[in-house]
Amino acid sequence: MLRALLLLPLLGALLVAVLPSRRPEIIRWASLAVSGSALCFALVLAYLFDPALSSQQFFETRPWNPRVGSSFALGVDGISLPMVVLAALLCFVSMLVSTTIRSSTKFYFSLMLVLEAAMLGVFMARDWSLFYVFWELTLIPLFFLIDRMGGANRHRAALNFVLYTLGGSVFMLVALLLLYDAAPGHSFAMADMAEGGRGLPLTTQLLIFAGLFIGFGVKMPVFPLHGWLPLAHVEAPSPISILLSGALLKMGSYGLIRASETLPGALLAVQDGLATLALISLVYGSVLAWRQTDLKRMVAYSSVAHMGVVLLGIATLNVTGIGGAVFQMTAHGLAAALLFLLVGALYERTHTRQLGEIGGLLGRAPRLTFLLALALLAAAGLPGGAGFIAELHVLIGGFERWSGWVAVLSLGVVISAAYAVRVVGRLCLGGEPHATPLPDLNRSEFIAATVLASGIVVAGVFPAPLIALSAASVREIARLFGA
Repeated sequence: MLRALLLLPLLGALLVAVLPSRRPEIIRWASLAVSGSALCFALVLAYLFDPALSSQQFFETRPWNPRVGSSFALGVDGISLPMVVLAALLCFVSMLVSTTIRSSTKFYFSLMLVLEAAMLGVFMARDWSLFYVFWELTLIPLFFLIDRMGGANRHRAALNFVLYTLGGSVFMLVALLLLYDAAPGHSFAMADMAEGGRGLPLTTQLLIFAGLFIGFGVKMPVFPLHGWLPLAHVEAPSPISILLSGALLKMGSYGLIRASETLPGALLAVQDGLATLALISLVYGSVLAWRQTDLKRMVAYSSVAHMGVVLLGIATLNVTGIGGAVFQMTAHGLAAALLFLLVGALYERTHTRQLGEIGGLLGRAPRLTFLLALALLAAAGLPGGAGFIAELHVLIGGFERWSGWVAVLSLGVVISAAYAVRVVGRLCLGGEPHATPLPDLNRSEFIAATVLASGIVVAGVFPAPLIALSAASVREIARLFGA
């Protein structure tokens, strides 16, 4: 079943590649149908998934290169399944709102489908060599999508993104090779490498974890490895920004959770250091987001802050904190995707992203105004949104471990609320009453935004099913640390 889900976007990319270039609408609808089918497939997997089990489900494996111990192994558990559904959903949403792509449509949609397959492969891989292949595969479509379809500084943004990620991947590859050498029977299987990693001396575990953390930290990103993020978000087309912030950043935090299973001794040794780095990222990202006047840059820096919350949850090494981190990955994916969707729609209508040049939206585009206010307040942790549930869990988990020090998280939340309210006031309520008319969201944009907004509200009001989905897997990870 997982192999079928993985092959579906790849076959869709081949289909798009042979369609006539002079019929862009057919290309778009074919891509949308393929992405929608993948989303339905992911939802069926979620329905068939047994949340009471912490082990891998739908597991399948075939020898890939027996000589070096690698295999084409796929599986999902309570940590990876929410990410699979999130990636499939955001890819479908990105296809749905790509109505402004008029040139190079075949190029654009075929690369989008390849990117979807690569992201799904990262979350489903149960072999570190396969994980690394899919991890690197995401770079190829993203580089060309930003470099060919982006804004004025797209070449610099694409190059920065690739150099940062490749630089981190080199450290990750060296760490994986060291871990492979310690695995029983020299196997790249995640279970075998975890067994070998847990038996390593602490010094060796720390060395390997440092390499993995650099690779995953660049992708999350965490301070000070975030330099590529603002420029890439500003220059990328809005549908690409949806995937960058909503799904691609989660690859880093997901890999870090898998590393914690493999090297528990190293995580315990650097626990306080990770928490310190998380709090710095949280406050730093929040302050920089508050200072921005470019809406895309603001959302990009807010992502650094929200991924700091994820890192803090992982660093707690207890059930509540790790569960909050997994929940935050989903919550931020929905909120960031909604924000980039709406900011992109606003830019298409006004041709500016400067906060001081836009205002009075409430009387001109009420649907856009309402959804934008909801997205900003949900991203700031408003009760009733998914982000509130995630931050509450991380706060409780952090308090169990560090007591009052975790109050720094509250400082980041306060700063997030400050810039969210400021933006809502200026965009929605400010401006001249006689401002020029502004087209509201079209049908595709409204459907996509409503789907994301509904996910935020439903996960915030009824969080129990999503928490239960990952509870068994989270408990299994926390058990490694005595929690």
